[in-house]
Amino acid sequence: MATTAHSSQPTLFTNASQVVTCAGTARARRGPEMSDAVVRTDVCVAIDGDRITAVGALRDLRGQFPGAREIDCRGGVITPGLVDSHTHGVFGRPRYDEQEMRAAGLDYMEIARRGGGIHSSVRDLRTQSEDTLFELARLRLLRLASFGTTTVEVKSGYGLTLADELKTLRVIARLAEALPLRIVPTFLGAHEIPLEHRATAASRQAYVDLIVNEMIPAVAAGKLARFADVPDDSAIIGLSDAELRLTHEAYNRAIHVAPAPRLAGPALNAQAFATADAACFNGASRATRKSSSASYSARSRISARSRADSTLSSKPFNSSVM
Repeated sequence: MATTAHSSQPTLFTNASQVVTCAGTARARRGPEMSDAVVRTDVCVAIDGDRITAVGALRDLRGQFPGAREIDCRGGVITPGLVDSHTHGVFGRPRYDEQEMRAAGLDYMEIARRGGGIHSSVRDLRTQSEDTLFELARLRLLRLASFGTTTVEVKSGYGLTLADELKTLRVIARLAEALPLRIVPTFLGAHEIPLEHRATAASRQAYVDLIVNEMIPAVAAGKLARFADVPDDSAIIGLSDAELRLTHEAYNRAIHVAPAPRLAGPALNAQAFATADAACFNGASRATRKSSSASYSARSRISARSRADSTLSSKPFNSSVM
């Protein structure tokens, strides 16, 4: 394989049990294609500067890159950096108790009626300091990185006041500076209508106005987010209002369709989904599934423009469970 000259010393990653190459067509994989990540064994990987230049037998690459530094992977797996495109990494107290409630058969809406769900995290985050939230999130994201994640979206959405949403986004900005990860900050002030705004239609509308007239301009002015995420749930904000109003020239619009049975997301038409960055739904129609697949492909192409990262994992890769 031809290589481009770099001033830095080439490096060979050797003794990997598997190398996940993802070789093939230069587009996002769909359907059955996702089951074949082109995993190779008995090969090593050569990098030169910030480029992956070759994958091949150690003997061949030693000849191609004489004097290269060698790193023993000790039987680990070499894989492209993983992209986690949806996280809520900044929060205080984990909601472990809700996992038990889910296991006991309660659905998300019932848990929310009992005071859990998003509002539980909102109440907690509002009491936490910026430094505490930073340290808790730092450890979580380092955990993600240890499993091979190199690009991660982190949303706000557990503050639901101007001050607490900005606090969350500042934490995300600090994380991006402190950690060896590509972090994509997303503003999610429309995650829910906070309890203090739920009493009347007027108070709910007042919260939508707060998002549009105060939160989004403040986030944009501080350059704290790359996306503004909008849940499609007529019981929360309502796509007919939020989709039209929560638009700002500083952001690309992202429509967030949650997997709750009463949401209108699956009924959205293909044109609406074509503008979405990510979609998650149950029971969608064929047209919606097709348009969502196109949306996922576009998101993947954006992620693919990230720098080529190689990461090591302690466990062999099983391509049958991708």
